[in-house]
Amino acid sequence: MIFSVLAFVALILSICIKDRNKSLFVQSLNCLFEAIYDFIINAFTGAVLSIINVIRTSIFRQSDKINRKLYVLLLYMFESIIVINCIYTWNGFISLLPTIGSMIRTYCLWQTDMKLVRISGMTTGITYGLYYSYYESWWLVFGDIILIVISIINICKRDIKRLYY
Repeated sequence: MIFSVLAFVALILSICIKDRNKSLFVQSLNCLFEAIYDFIINAFTGAVLSIINVIRTSIFRQSDKINRKLYVLLLYMFESIIVINCIYTWNGFISLLPTIGSMIRTYCLWQTDMKLVRISGMTTGITYGLYYSYYESWWLVFGDIILIVISIINICKRDIKRLYY
């Protein structure tokens, strides 16, 4: 249970941080805590995805140091690994939820625009929230609901408000 609480806290903090590099660091911690928790509850699609997401997020933090062609290749590589993971850890249609959430999140984190990170908070919150409700992981469901709300608030505050003012 402690890892679900740590994942919940890191998840919420990662969306509230304005600096992309710091936000991605905290998201890496979230992914690590989720991986440990997912292994404990036997949610293997999510567990493997969380490990992949730790690596992905750590690499994406270094986007300014990576050759652009290699960076594009990394996106395709991570998206392919996510699909392969879904196939190998298939546990019914429930396995599609974290797969879809991770694919969207990967693309959004690959970009350098924090608006996309905030938008992906909503999609991640929905897909992973449903996934964790299946496994009755209520701390993470609660965290994903808060993630959706905070993402909406931040989008309204930082992105939509800017369009009109």
